[in-house]
Order: sequence, then structure tokens, then C-alpha cells
Amino acid sequence: MSLDYLPETLDTDTAEAVNIDRSIGDFTFPERNKFDAGRGLSEKTVDYISDVKNDPDWVREFRHRALKVFRDKPMPTNWATEDLNNINFDEIRYYLSDGEKPKRSWDDVPADILETFERLGIPQQERAFLAGVEAQFDSEAAYSNVKEELSKQGVIFVNSAEGLKEHEEIFRPWFGKVIPTGDNKFSALNSAVFSGGSFIYIPKGLKLKQPLQAYFRINSENFGQFERTLIIADEGSELMYMEGCTAPKFETATLHSAVVELVALKGAKIQYVTVQNWSSNVFNLVTKRGIAMENAEVRWIDCNIGSRLTMKYPGVIMKGRKARGEVISIALANTGQHQDTGAKMIHAADETTSNVVSKSISVGTGRSTYRGQVHIPKHLKGCKNNTECDALLINTKSRTDTYPAITVKGNQHATQHEASVSQVSQEMLFYMMQRGISEGAAMSLAVNGFINDLVREFPMEYSVELKRLIDLEMEGSVG
Repeated sequence: MSLDYLPETLDTDTAEAVNIDRSIGDFTFPERNKFDAGRGLSEKTVDYISDVKNDPDWVREFRHRALKVFRDKPMPTNWATEDLNNINFDEIRYYLSDGEKPKRSWDDVPADILETFERLGIPQQERAFLAGVEAQFDSEAAYSNVKEELSKQGVIFVNSAEGLKEHEEIFRPWFGKVIPTGDNKFSALNSAVFSGGSFIYIPKGLKLKQPLQAYFRINSENFGQFERTLIIADEGSELMYMEGCTAPKFETATLHSAVVELVALKGAKIQYVTVQNWSSNVFNLVTKRGIAMENAEVRWIDCNIGSRLTMKYPGVIMKGRKARGEVISIALANTGQHQDTGAKMIHAADETTSNVVSKSISVGTGRSTYRGQVHIPKHLKGCKNNTECDALLINTKSRTDTYPAITVKGNQHATQHEASVSQVSQEMLFYMMQRGISEGAAMSLAVNGFINDLVREFPMEYSVELKRLIDLEMEGSVG
């Protein structure tokens, strides 16, 4: 971060402390790819990916239809246009793989890839508290495993390629149904070139006591990662899925464009937890949506740190009576970053309930945006929505925007909306410093106090990581 962006009162030591420590993910290894689709996107690129992955005919056809949709759809023009125009689709590499199948034991993972995930702490987390792990390296999973006792109970946790081939009868009926190919330009792009991601199926009535985790790692420059995840929780089942993301910092742009579809059948519960820590050259343009049937619940718990631009609006379609949807999100935008995040809540049945709580922090010249949509049609009754959007500005040059769109028809519903923008004041810092607290510690207290109620929603293992990432020791950074 340049000192030009900080208040004049900020000293050099404090300026160094402003930067979020991303060193844990800022490393790379030499490429060792057996398969490389080259740069640019065409029918040949799609066929190359299908050939390497040995796709069934229906998947190849799906990809080609999606490529046409991607070409026909214009780039979004209503927001973030300037940044999006900096994406050069002809320079991106859409598929990179060493040709190895996912390993079931870390002992079998190639040494450099193993070192990558060891430095990120993934094998240790698996041993400590996880029920299963998938670790993706560029386009394909390097490791995928679930505890044996869960497999015996019918739990499926594999990468998307294995899911569509080995479990087609479960996979295919829901694939592309929650998020259609034509939903937006980037969902169409993912549909054309998707590779990696998770397929999870939880049998009826089974409640997982430990979470499943996927970790998505970008290693290569000028690369696009396009994982596709489908999670199906059968009637009365419950699971928590945790997702982590990192990439090294390159001078050129990196694109991450995932699609995530969640299906919670009658009485099921899905919690999807994300802590992303992308480097500042990553365009993170993802589409995530869940569908909740009768008495089912879908919760998105989301933390967005890093990236040049993030556009992410997790959604829930509450299709069954008394279904529930929730999005809990934290976003931090530092200098040179734009966190454009929010939620979509579509009520499609009586007595459905949605809750959106968003908190953003803008540092330096960083920009955060909340963009939300809540829709309750006239013919329904007894629906409820709560939307809260709170923003904290650290500097006078920081920026935050809020665009809530709440459409409620009829008079048999209850909705409420609250929004606030605040700035850490010199007076508050002075008050704490007079009681023996250093300026850096006072700023940390202010920031952590702002997000603390949401941090508690994250699993303990992730909340520790989250607080480490949002450790903003910024003495005198109030402008």
C-alpha cells in the first residue's frame, strides 16, 4: 500500500501493519502440466477440455451450448464496468492439469503440490476436525477423501468429474437446474469450461457432526479457475461445507469464476462457509445459489478478503413452505480493491423466512458495495425478511455503497431493513488511548468489535483464521 493513500499522521511502522498478511498464500511452484488448453476461448478449447476429461456426450453438448450463450451475452454494464473491461478473455488459460487422478492419501500427492497444501495447513486441519477434504490445484483436484465410516453410510464426496460419471443418476437431475447456464455471462463461461469443484450427496436423515472442506488453489499465471460444485442434502440431512481460496500475486490478471448449486430437500440443512483470501490481481466473479424445499434451510456464511474485484451475491430460492434462507457476510476492501457483494432472497412459498446481515470495512481507498435483492410475490402469505447492511470506513478516502432492492407485494408479510455507515473517530481512539491502550490495539478493538457478532457465526477453526486476516493494526489511520 502506498503511503499516498494514508493519512498524514500515519508513521512508517503503522503503514507496514496496514497490509493484510497474505504471505501464507503468496508463493508458487514451477508448472508441471501435462495438459494445457492454451490461451483463448473457442470451440477447440471446449473440445480439448472434453477430450482430456473424457466427458460423456451430454456434457460436451452442454459445454458447447454454454459457449454460445457466453458469446451472445453482453458484459454486465450496470456496475463495475471499468474493472470488468480489463479482463482479456483471449489471454486466459482455461485448463491446466498434470493429468493425475485425485489421490486418496496425502502420501501419494506429488511433492510440490503436497508442500503447497501443507503450507496452507490443509492436511493438519483434516486430521484435527474435518470429515473429508478436497484440494484443487489449478484445474483439477489433487486430493479427495472422505472418512471411511461416512462412505459406508452413503455419503458421496468426490470431484465434479467423478460425480457426473459415477453418480449420474443423482448428479444429472440437479446439475444446471439451480443456476441455469444463461443466468449471467460468467455462469455461461463456467458452464463451457468448468473443471474441478465438489459433488456431495448426504443421504436421508444423516446429520454430519464434522464439516467437509474444499480448498481451491491457483498456482499458474494468466490462469482461469472454473470449479463447479453441486451439493445435495437429502430429506432431513444436515451438513456444513467449508471453502478456502488462495492464489499467489502475479503482475497479470487471474480469473476465478465458479458456480455453486445447493439443494436442500425437505427438512434438510446446509451451511456453506467461505473464507477467501485471494491476491490483489484476481477477478473473483462467482455465482452461488441454493434451493430450499419444505422446512429446509440454506445458510451462506461468507468472508471476502483480497481480490482486485469480487462480485458475489449468494442466493436462496425458498421453494417449500416454511423454508429458510440466510446470508451472513463480511467484506474487507483495501486500497486497489472493490468488494461488490450481497445476497438474493427469492420467496416462492408461504411462511418462508429470509435473513441477510452484511458488514463491510473499507480501508485506504478501498471500495465496498452491498447489492441485495429480496422478492416476495403477492400471492404468498406469512413471509418474513430481515436485511441489515452496516459499513465501517477507516479513512476519509474510503468508499461504501448500498443498493438494497426489496420488493414486497401484498399485505400479509413482515419485512424490515436497517443500514448504517460509520467511521472510526479520533475521539474514540483518543478515549481508549487515555486508558493505556496503544493506537494500534485501539483500532483493532474498533474493527473487531464491528464484526465480532458475525465472526461468531464462523466455525472456531475459521474464526481464528478470520481474525488473523482482519488484524488491521492501523495507528492514526483515521483521516
